[in-house]
Amino acid sequence: MNDPTPLDGSAAPESPALAADTAEVPPQQPDADGTPGAGEQRSPLELSFYAVSDVGRVRKDNQDSGYAGPWLLAVCDGVGGAARGDIASSIAVNELRQLDEPPGSVDLIDRINDGLHEAHVSIGAQVDQDPSLNGTSTTATVALFDGRRLALGHVGDSRAYLQRDGELSQLTSDHTFVQSLIDEGRITEEEARVHPHRNLILKALDGLHDVEPDLFTIELVAGDRLFLCSDGACGVLDDRRIADILTGGTPEFSAIEMVRASLEAGSSDNVTCVVADVVPAPLAPTGDMADTTDAPLLFAEPQVVGAAADLKQRRPRGLFRGHRSGDTGELEPIPADIPVGVSAVYADPPDLETIRYAPRPPRRFSLARRLLALAVLVGLVWIGVATAYWWSQKQYYVGTDDDTVVIYRGVQVPGLSSVYRVSDLSVNDLSDTERRKVDEGIAYDNYRDAERKLRQLGSDRAEQSTDPADLDEPAPSSGAETDGGGFTGGLGSLSDAS
Repeated sequence: MNDPTPLDGSAAPESPALAADTAEVPPQQPDADGTPGAGEQRSPLELSFYAVSDVGRVRKDNQDSGYAGPWLLAVCDGVGGAARGDIASSIAVNELRQLDEPPGSVDLIDRINDGLHEAHVSIGAQVDQDPSLNGTSTTATVALFDGRRLALGHVGDSRAYLQRDGELSQLTSDHTFVQSLIDEGRITEEEARVHPHRNLILKALDGLHDVEPDLFTIELVAGDRLFLCSDGACGVLDDRRIADILTGGTPEFSAIEMVRASLEAGSSDNVTCVVADVVPAPLAPTGDMADTTDAPLLFAEPQVVGAAADLKQRRPRGLFRGHRSGDTGELEPIPADIPVGVSAVYADPPDLETIRYAPRPPRRFSLARRLLALAVLVGLVWIGVATAYWWSQKQYYVGTDDDTVVIYRGVQVPGLSSVYRVSDLSVNDLSDTERRKVDEGIAYDNYRDAERKLRQLGSDRAEQSTDPADLDEPAPSSGAETDGGGFTGGLGSLSDAS
């Protein structure tokens, strides 16, 4: 169902990097059963067509442009996001629509190639006038009709299909990174639909890089149905679903249904679809009316859809309205696994809102992780508290306890100090200055300094001077009792609080 070989036998594109053989097939002889061959004179054909473009349910701007006329079908998908891909697609369609005229002596392939070249040059001229558009580009899939044959020109990842006798054939080959992987046999079609680089295109009309489009022709017969679309449709619908929608119904019904099915399938891009039936042209008038026309009679008015229809309208109304979020249009850096030297851009830049609300895998062991984090936090707090308490118990200060001068162990914070040594020195025995200092607490970072201060206070109280006593083993005075660890005689004695 996905055979890209043109039905007239001419060479089709083998990969996104190669253009198709542009040679036209020689005239064919009638078949054995008498059916006219390609070279035999046949009744002229014409196109019954319909085009529709929808902004979609996610993006706020439509960067697709489409055209459908009696001689020309075209779909262009703008690339560039913030660089205004809608301008590129609009310029391309407005240039290509000039091809929509009855065929002349110029070869179809040459005409379509010239049209794509003019679109390419026009985009470059627009960028030169407005440097803020630098980076804009567009895909282009164009079908030019002459009444019997169809010439196709293709650049990018928009597509053209042909349905004949219920069988669907893909006429174009995507110029994308994932298509090159498919051609090399590294991934399948199904894997390509979910590949992280599925929107990376290798060819586009940008007015800067010369692009060789794929060009080829096919022979048409009455009953054929043509389908051109942007990747907003073919990126989410497989060939079987496309064939089902194209089977039966008018071109208008099929085009609108294709857009609806694409959005329901989850397309986050703009969607543009062009459907055209190949039908026999009515017989030309005879007699006196023979000179009134020399063209088919069933021509409908040409249709321009998408960004090209009204470029000034920045927020086009969609056929299928839904939740819309901002399209940032940011171009992400090309990942490292893209081959070196390949000029490529993302056709559909990742949308931040889509990423934000995308389903995420369930978190495993979330409760255990929380408990572990809590345990670590409690442990760090406990270490901090223990360290602070250990430091506080290395501090000492001289203070009072019930009018008695004592040495405290700890800091002057409730619960972090206790009486460590008690003396027989009364607060009333101190001078006013010393009393205020002792009441406020005289802090030291070791016990020896605190003990020395207490002995100094006792010495100041003594009625007579004495030789400095040994701090560790003071000499006892006659007739006085020692406390076993302090000093006596009027200097005050020390004893353990315990």
